[in-house]
Amino acid sequence: MDLFTHFIVPFAILTLLNLKDLTIKDRLAGGFGGISIDFDFLLFAIGFLFPELFIFTHRGITHSFIFGLVTAIMFIFIISRPGVYGIINYIIKKDVQVEFSWKSVLLAYFGVLTHLFLDFLTTGGIPLLYPFSLTRFTANIYYYTDPVTTIAALGVLIILYLRLDPKYKKIALTGFLILLISFGGIRAYEKMGALESQTLSDGYTQINAYPTQDMFTWTLVESDGGGKYRVFTYNTLNKVSSNLREVNNLTILNGSYESGQGAIKYANTLPEVEKFRWTSPHTAINATKTGSLWNVTYTDFVGTHYGASELSVLVH
Repeated sequence: MDLFTHFIVPFAILTLLNLKDLTIKDRLAGGFGGISIDFDFLLFAIGFLFPELFIFTHRGITHSFIFGLVTAIMFIFIISRPGVYGIINYIIKKDVQVEFSWKSVLLAYFGVLTHLFLDFLTTGGIPLLYPFSLTRFTANIYYYTDPVTTIAALGVLIILYLRLDPKYKKIALTGFLILLISFGGIRAYEKMGALESQTLSDGYTQINAYPTQDMFTWTLVESDGGGKYRVFTYNTLNKVSSNLREVNNLTILNGSYESGQGAIKYANTLPEVEKFRWTSPHTAINATKTGSLWNVTYTDFVGTHYGASELSVLVH
């Protein structure tokens, strides 16, 4: 999901709850918490300088229950400093001062939890249980970003910024939440429709569906349990499949199977390979021997929302 949506959702929920003890500063704390963990781009340098720490990336370490709380505390502390919120207030001409207190931290963590839930709905997934597990969890309902949702969220932010009657702002917030829930419901329904429309055959026993930006178009991946995959696009409106292709999970060329497996085993320990496979829902491996070297290529044949779809490493 986009940064605008991550701010609006917790802010809207806290506003529409209409609790008397929640001030505008409290609602802002929730909204700031909602965007706090996306400032993980500041950690890119760590992941770049130390490839083995690939968890320091976007949708990495901050997108977990534990480090999301740590991030929220740090973020609220920083923006509550007079010098920081003074600069923000000067730029946007609005008072966005929040206080650093347990109440504001808890509300910010509420924003973090809404952020984690929204990103859980999207393709790619997030490591919710890190540091106990690197597993990325995803419902694969929304694409990484949704253009319509982003535009709508930006429109709501503009309405919140303008000096309008509070009732109009509440209408805008309510409408946005309805839009978001409706889109999610439609996508979930269409995903089930895409899966149920298929009949497995030719030895394929498993099927998964991955969203695209079009809520009616899904990437379907059939598997025989690990040896090969059948990948195609399915449109739930016209019920037509396209772009059909078969992919082998493992291919070893120009060398012995045992030697190729040894090269792959070593390549799998390399940080760049670990990161690639961590972000790829399915990975096909091709090991080709050229002279004394093995060229091991990893391919994300489903396609991810960011980064390269292919990685090659050379192994002696």
